[in-house]
Amino acid sequence: MQVTLESIVKKLIPNAKFGIIFYEDITIGSSPQMLKGRIRLFQESLNIDLLEKEMKDIPGIMEWRSVFKQTGTDPSRYRPSVEALYRRIKKGQFLEPFNSAVDLNNFFSLKYEIPLGIYDSTKINGDISITIGEAESTYEGLNGREISLKNMVHAKDATSSFGSPFVDSQRTAITETTTSAVQIIYLKPSMDTEECKKMLDAILKMFTQVHGGTGRVVMLGTGSLSHINNSI
Repeated sequence: MQVTLESIVKKLIPNAKFGIIFYEDITIGSSPQMLKGRIRLFQESLNIDLLEKEMKDIPGIMEWRSVFKQTGTDPSRYRPSVEALYRRIKKGQFLEPFNSAVDLNNFFSLKYEIPLGIYDSTKINGDISITIGEAESTYEGLNGREISLKNMVHAKDATSSFGSPFVDSQRTAITETTTSAVQIIYLKPSMDTEECKKMLDAILKMFTQVHGGTGRVVMLGTGSLSHINNSI
């Protein structure tokens, strides 16, 4: 399975950066109690920190709101998924455990202030491309609604679109029967190459500590960031 960045993304988002991690032989289930406790403690700490902050004070959120604007998406109507999480935490609406992969993905999003998506590899048909949506680009979201991807950066395969930094699709959703997965990390455009690599390595390490298996990192970007493919 290959991942490519389409030219329209390079044109509209000059400093775009994406991390992709391929996982094999993983085991997903309920989050271990230690992980649940760590995630809950992190949310409580973040809630206190956010009492005196607004969304505009969170660098990662502001960068992804800017990306949405660059592609023609109104971030006030379609909020980046990381902003939706932060708004919940600010209100004290802490995230309930779902499964170990989703829980950890949400933790990474909160920790690094960026959107992330994780998808069942067996539900992805062919290669993946990261592109900008057209008028007909839609899918059924995890929230049960039809999601319009017009002017939105997103991932698609040979079948259709399946993931975005807004809401992911039902079609490629992770479940407790998933044994191979693809994780897309929507990196901050301001990050340099070394910072991106360190973050992706940390994500891969923690994910495989919880789920076992192996992982392979691919990093895509425009501008000064070259294509990097590392097996770890």
